[in-house]
Amino acid sequence: MVETNAERLVEVSVGGQVWPPAAEKNPYKVDSEGIPAVTLGMAGICFTHRAGDPALGWEADHLEPAVSIRHPLPGPEHALHYLVCIGNQAVVTSGACAGARGVVTGEHAHVLVDFPPPDIELLTIGDRIQIRALGLGLRLTAHPGIVVHKCSPRLIQSLQLRELPDGRLQVPVVAELPSRMMGSGGELNADYVDQDFMTQDRVELHRLGLDRLRIGDLVAVPDQNHTFGRGYRQGAMTIGLVIHGDSAWTGHGPGILDLMSSLDGEIEPLVDPDSNIALRLGLRTGEEMAARVRPERASSYAHVS
Repeated sequence: MVETNAERLVEVSVGGQVWPPAAEKNPYKVDSEGIPAVTLGMAGICFTHRAGDPALGWEADHLEPAVSIRHPLPGPEHALHYLVCIGNQAVVTSGACAGARGVVTGEHAHVLVDFPPPDIELLTIGDRIQIRALGLGLRLTAHPGIVVHKCSPRLIQSLQLRELPDGRLQVPVVAELPSRMMGSGGELNADYVDQDFMTQDRVELHRLGLDRLRIGDLVAVPDQNHTFGRGYRQGAMTIGLVIHGDSAWTGHGPGILDLMSSLDGEIEPLVDPDSNIALRLGLRTGEEMAARVRPERASSYAHVS
């Protein structure tokens, strides 16, 4: 087992509420091919999709799985974003679903929390959710050159990391993303929200096998230094998590949340198709995920095979 400083971390409560979707009076936006569309996907309660479902192909934009929460006040809202980590426990504290327990699976425009379907059916807009935030300051004690972001100790323990004889850390991932495909979010720091990768070239996406990605997949991004900021650096390596679905707007998704990054080759990715947090955290079974296949979307930005 990879050693961490987990015993030195502090666990605190942060919270928010199930946040409603919002639209403008004229909701049409023009996609990357010049076609206007009304989209959905962000905020609220998503009854149809959870971590483990395909990330591409749905009639949605920036699809956020399960439950999206935020806080109405700026200070607590920023604390919610910066303090929560993937794998943190959540509990509903109001409404018909009070007492239901969930797990944090992403941090995007909202914090994303997975709940079992029976609980999702009882949740309503405005329900309050408290999260036990644990993970800020986590370090891999034998790997000082690897900077960890947004990882709870529970997540680290679940990822099947392996220390190689030469001192590198082997990290199972579903796929590698070419550095050239990284898009929106490069201006943000690595501890706040995700960076999207660009999927408008559907032929290239299919050639690379990236059209099969699922929400919750771990991916490697070579030559991307996300130790503190985000940018290109030859030889660097970043491990990310697919947290939301794709987009009709150039450079905007699916979204990749940073989990760890190194400058000089300390991370060695290993391709493993089961490297999805829905499996690793016990949120869903492999059979359940396999039954959820990517649809062929009929709109202008549909997959090209």
